Amino acid sequence: MAIRVDQTAKTFTLDTIKSTYQMKVDAHGNLLHTYYGARAQGTDFSYLISPADHGFCGQPAGCGDDRTYSMDYLPLEYPAHGNGDYRIKALRAGAAGQAPALDLRYHSSDVTAGKYALPGLPAMFAGEGDQDVQTLRIVLKDLYEEIYVTLLYGVFEKKNIVTRTAVIENKGSRPVCIRRAMSMGLDFPENDKELIHFYGKHAGERQFERTALLHGITEVSSTRGMSGHQHNPFVVLCDKSATEENGDCWGISLLYSGGFRIQTETDQLDQLRIVCGIDDEELEWTLSGGESFATPEAALCFTDRGLADLSNTIGAAFRTNLIRSVWKDRRRPLLVNNWEATYFDFTKEKLLEIARQAAEIGLDMFVLDDGWFGKRDSDRSGLGDWYVNEEKLGCTLRELVDDIRDMGLSFGIWIEPEMVSEDSDLYRAHPDWALTIPGRDPVRGRSQLVLDLSRAEVIEYLKDAIDRLMHSADIAYIKWDMNRSVENIYSAAAPSLSQGAVKHRYVLGLYELLEHLTSRYPDVLLEGCSGGGGRFDAGMLYYAPQIWCSDNTDAVERLRIHYGTSFGYPMSSVAAHVSVCPNEQNGRRTPFQTRGVCAMQGSFGYELDLSALSEEELEEAKHQIACYKEHYELFQKGRYYRLSSPFTNRSFTAWSYVSEDGSEASVSIVFTDLYGNPKPLRVKLKGLKEDAVYRLDGKEYTGGALMYAGIVLPVPECDYDSYFALLKQCGALSK
Repeated sequence: MAIRVDQTAKTFTLDTIKSTYQMKVDAHGNLLHTYYGARAQGTDFSYLISPADHGFCGQPAGCGDDRTYSMDYLPLEYPAHGNGDYRIKALRAGAAGQAPALDLRYHSSDVTAGKYALPGLPAMFAGEGDQDVQTLRIVLKDLYEEIYVTLLYGVFEKKNIVTRTAVIENKGSRPVCIRRAMSMGLDFPENDKELIHFYGKHAGERQFERTALLHGITEVSSTRGMSGHQHNPFVVLCDKSATEENGDCWGISLLYSGGFRIQTETDQLDQLRIVCGIDDEELEWTLSGGESFATPEAALCFTDRGLADLSNTIGAAFRTNLIRSVWKDRRRPLLVNNWEATYFDFTKEKLLEIARQAAEIGLDMFVLDDGWFGKRDSDRSGLGDWYVNEEKLGCTLRELVDDIRDMGLSFGIWIEPEMVSEDSDLYRAHPDWALTIPGRDPVRGRSQLVLDLSRAEVIEYLKDAIDRLMHSADIAYIKWDMNRSVENIYSAAAPSLSQGAVKHRYVLGLYELLEHLTSRYPDVLLEGCSGGGGRFDAGMLYYAPQIWCSDNTDAVERLRIHYGTSFGYPMSSVAAHVSVCPNEQNGRRTPFQTRGVCAMQGSFGYELDLSALSEEELEEAKHQIACYKEHYELFQKGRYYRLSSPFTNRSFTAWSYVSEDGSEASVSIVFTDLYGNPKPLRVKLKGLKEDAVYRLDGKEYTGGALMYAGIVLPVPECDYDSYFALLKQCGALSK
């Protein structure tokens, strides 16, 4: 069984194929965390705890003068504020009007088959064949108030994933105020680890950074109302010696699309704690009697086989047990988006010209981006008025879609429902629907304001707008964008209530809208976007199987962006397009072939004026499209290997896909710096079958040779030249 409860030892042990996670109720009823690491059955790991008097460490209720017992250094499963623990906490709450303080003790527990769900929040789920999935519930109760905390654990034994969440419930008559509610806490007996996180900016998201954890607190967070371009709600803890192939690695992903906080602390005894959950900078959530608050889910993964195994394990689990869309198994359309071809300046004839060229080279879909609605000829007006500008299009949307479908293409469209322009009919009618502070000039971003998604009437308006759009034409794809951070958090709907709840209620409103869209129109392919990669998180994957990875479409800069993204997300979720050259973000000139090689790392498409391509470029585009379609399953579902890092290798960046059975693989190289009198460059492949024989570039090699000796790369012929090859098993070594 994945979950084992020892009533005598009072231990709870969660086993996956590669890990063991254990907790223990001690003699005082406190829930201690004893172990999370390589699978090791049949042991009570509390023997690792060494009680001692460390000075200035207080004793909780019921411990008398036993100075060797303190919450200030014991490894705790869900640390709360107010019981003598001075380290970072998972929970800060208490009766309204009183000092926040909790002393949580074990109350009850149970184990059930299947996976718990979180109404209104994304959560991993058990698939039809996942008979090994179980849920553990551990209920803690405050010693003084009728405050209960239910810790939920979902164990995916074969997928090597453990999920966590906490539900805080007020069973008393007095209101309870929550000021911090993390999804999880995790204690390690010593800080012998490094932190990998993924920082960035707009047009430069998820940059890889690996750092030692100093004494004190290290934080990765977002206060922007979304997960953000600047930091990502996924981190890795790993051994200092961990590599792609070897070493202990712990991945932690928060399934949430709003602001977040991930903190680590190395304490006075060199112990390490990490907590992860929603942004609590302004949090103030009141629970009346009988009400509860559920934190977002966190997904945890451990492996002792290095970073590549961690990434592939998480990616596979997210594809099968987080992404719900039917498009996770269907062949997704290869598309062209008109944004970088036309921006706001287009006519029906120009759109059809691009669509005709798309059909001729073998693409499947045409996507109409921003500028089709309301008074929208720039980014200064029109948001909120979700009716078609037929004067600009020169026809109805249905007529445009029918013309495109007659070419053999399906049709997609861009929307940004969460925003409103001050120059719009919606804002003139309902200025109070925007998040603004009364009496202050609002903080604007991209000349727009944010709609108050904590209000039911705003949600209903947007549901109706989405329904009208979907019923107006045969729309097969939606690109859902969000082009500014959330600021001036004030809801005019309930000024007497806590404004500290609005940020989280906004995210819950967003999820309600996404649930409406995906449940009512299940066959529509939804792509997430927030100024590119500003909301690339596991919460969005629950609704959208792919996310626009970055507004930066330069192939060379995308090498770093894709590299960082690959650690915590399936590459099938990375929307990546071939764009115009010189690139419009940085002016770089990159060969058309290289742009295609880079874009084929993810969900492939084009973002340029196809009608302006040369004959040579059109032929190369046809080749890229045909190759991607022929090897679709490899690119979408194959194991992904980082063969070199763009942060450390100045000569080239390399990656590969390997099919699940190891019979097929691809290898991709993009050359970066060029040198006179160049030395031979070699790269070692990964994930192949050692005793298999593969055909590569017309020659035969064993898998062992390709992995342990590698291949010699061709000499690049120009700036940012590239190399792409497919490997196919053609035999096996005789035994």
